[in-house]
Amino acid sequence: MPKKKIPVAKLQKYYKDMLLIRRFEEKAGQLYGMGLIGGFCHLYIGQEAVVVGLEASAIKGDKRITSYRDHGHMLACGMEAKGVMAELAGRGDGYSKGKGGSMHMFSKEKNFFGGHGIVGAQVPIGAGLAFSDKYKGTKSVTFTYFGDGAANQGQVYETYNMAMLWKLPVIFIIENNQYAMGTSVDRSTKSHSLWERGLAYGIKGEEVDGMDVLKVKDAGDRATAHCRKGNGPYILEIKTYRYRGHSMSDPARYRTREEVQKVRSERDPIENLRDILLTEKHLSEQEIKKIDVEIKDIINDAAEFAKASPEPSVNELFTDIYLEV
Repeated sequence: MPKKKIPVAKLQKYYKDMLLIRRFEEKAGQLYGMGLIGGFCHLYIGQEAVVVGLEASAIKGDKRITSYRDHGHMLACGMEAKGVMAELAGRGDGYSKGKGGSMHMFSKEKNFFGGHGIVGAQVPIGAGLAFSDKYKGTKSVTFTYFGDGAANQGQVYETYNMAMLWKLPVIFIIENNQYAMGTSVDRSTKSHSLWERGLAYGIKGEEVDGMDVLKVKDAGDRATAHCRKGNGPYILEIKTYRYRGHSMSDPARYRTREEVQKVRSERDPIENLRDILLTEKHLSEQEIKKIDVEIKDIINDAAEFAKASPEPSVNELFTDIYLEV
């Protein structure tokens, strides 16, 4: 089959969206080192193609939920860099009023349901969101992200069973970045194909090259079409790679610098798309540089916004705890 021709405007958008995430995470790492951001902070550097490709398959009304490595997901679904950075810094202008931090922020407007710190806990919640849409009779799907480490959690398989029994419109996305904290996937399981575990429940799926945004987009289109037709859940095991440690406190001594550098030099999703844009003459070097400057300005503005934002009021300790009826 001939390759689908992708509009240049879409290619440029994928590039900008991935670059925004990369520069945001680099700045977050800097601010963490300066002490402006505290607590846990898990960076998404290297994995940008996963969420950008899948968001390109989403439509209005779709929902998304993920784990603690969540900044990229927020930016990709349209949440403002200023609000996300302010939340990382624990400031009152953040998406959770400075009380959630890196791992716990939400946006009802963008149908982003977190950011969850408990490994695997977001998976049954994602199925619950999908149940809501099935009950209401909408065509929306829920993108439920989790990692290769969480793929060994029992609640994931309870959720698989329920989702298939009820034919819920949920896409289970395994972001397989090769390391669950510091444990290589080769050391944590004998199942070399994590998505195939779903076959025991009758769930279809596939493995995807997560370092290629165009391949992720294609897989996302197949998965969303499957769910919107009422066929139940779908599993995408997206093979990706994180360049930094598990969190900012992780020196990542369980792998070599050479391993990381090899992936960066040969398979970086942003550089590879940049090469396509240049070699196919969709953008010039000057236009690429202009995009870089625009993105850096957005990120610098976000950082300054976070620094200037006030800390939460003491009164906020007692809000958002119980639902007032």
